[in-house]
Amino acid sequence: MGTVRTLVFPALRLLVWSVIAVALVVLAFRGGSGTEPAAGPGAPVLDLTSPTIPVARGTVANTVSVSGTVVADDPVPVRATAAGTVRRVLAGKGTTVTAGQGLLEIRVEEQLQPTTGTDAEGNPTVTPRPPRVRTVTVAAPSGGTVSAMDALVDQVVAVGDKIGEISPGSLSVTASLTQAEQFRLLAPPSTAEVTVEGGPAPFTCTGLTLGAAPASPGGDEGAGGGFGPPQASGGTTARCAVPAGATVFAGMAATVAVNAGTAEDVLVVPITAVQGSVQQGNVWVVGEDGTEEERPVVLGLSDGDQIEVREGLAEGEQVLQFIPVPDDTVDDQMMGGPFG
Repeated sequence: MGTVRTLVFPALRLLVWSVIAVALVVLAFRGGSGTEPAAGPGAPVLDLTSPTIPVARGTVANTVSVSGTVVADDPVPVRATAAGTVRRVLAGKGTTVTAGQGLLEIRVEEQLQPTTGTDAEGNPTVTPRPPRVRTVTVAAPSGGTVSAMDALVDQVVAVGDKIGEISPGSLSVTASLTQAEQFRLLAPPSTAEVTVEGGPAPFTCTGLTLGAAPASPGGDEGAGGGFGPPQASGGTTARCAVPAGATVFAGMAATVAVNAGTAEDVLVVPITAVQGSVQQGNVWVVGEDGTEEERPVVLGLSDGDQIEVREGLAEGEQVLQFIPVPDDTVDDQMMGGPFG
């Protein structure tokens, strides 16, 4: 019995392990099965053809959600509306005013033409006339708080001189947009849904506008919709007004959701199947015989995953799920070079 334990059992274990090792070597070099056809000396051939999908009907909700920030609206400049001398300041810094309320008075002198005539001897005479004095009141361009009043009594001002600022005390939400998001918002609505983390319930902000990033503080306003020249970072921003009564503060992070339309029961395909994403595009239709046809289509709304096809396709047609990659194989003659 001792001989069996010391000689037979170890020999059997060694034989079993040897069989397992040989089997693993065979599986490694023959691809796991002797019945599979050989693929040649190289690596196994992989099927890299693009899968096809049918054109189906679905719903596309074009809602763009971006991260933004609550900001205080820029102060409105107050400019002199007449040339003259400041007579009196009616509203100093820190005064709350309404739109149209007087801020200061400017004393304007108008020189009058002298009076001409003749004396007792018939000689022409010229008699100067005193200037006509009138007072012009500069009104507040908007309601708010006077944040700056730089005009002083007896100061000479010209038309257009900046003499103060009014802070409207209102807030807005701004958010940067990527190029793809800009294309999805070619026809944006006038409102957006805003959610402030840790703040009130989601609310609707109004006056939604898209434009270039505003100029740095202190710069002049741009000519296009109140947007100044872009900052160094460039880009496009969305901006809308926070409604009165919403308890938020400047600097808070917010999520801005812009619903630019919904299309129901329309033909849709994945955006990966379309070359182009705005208005016009190309898809590759696969026929029953397997041939591929590049076909132009008219595009509609997109939700970032699928896109509406308004013209060019019929329901049930098969299209490539991914845009074909151009063949970049280098010609053998070029590979040969001048030295063959």
